[in-house]
Amino acid sequence: MTAADTIRAYYDAFNAQDMERFLALLTDDVAHDINQGDRQIGKETFAKFMDHMNRCYKETLTDMVIMTSEDGTRGAAEFIVNGEYLATDEGLPEANGQTYKLPAGAFFELKDGKVARISNYYSLPDWIRQVQG
Repeated sequence: MTAADTIRAYYDAFNAQDMERFLALLTDDVAHDINQGDRQIGKETFAKFMDHMNRCYKETLTDMVIMTSEDGTRGAAEFIVNGEYLATDEGLPEANGQTYKLPAGAFFELKDGKVARISNYYSLPDWIRQVQG
């Protein structure tokens, strides 16, 4: 599988909410840089993060553009997050089913056909503006 194939499979599994397939695409020691947050390490920690996210948000990613380095060890993706805010997330506005649509991106390190690092970026102020109305 090429780097682009791995990144595409990662997002296809995310959109299908197939967490087993999604997590299988990660290295055991995956580094996850959360937008405007800390770095978390490990597949188990990532799984707990996704459980939380899937409880609070329902998201589908569209308009995906994937770019990779020539050697296949790095990649990037740009996309649109189409979401619904399902349950209030600590420190954020109250949820009541608000919808949002915002541009986002991610940077990847790839190792042995798996995601070894993902760093996600989007505008939190834009998201807050959208869910607050």
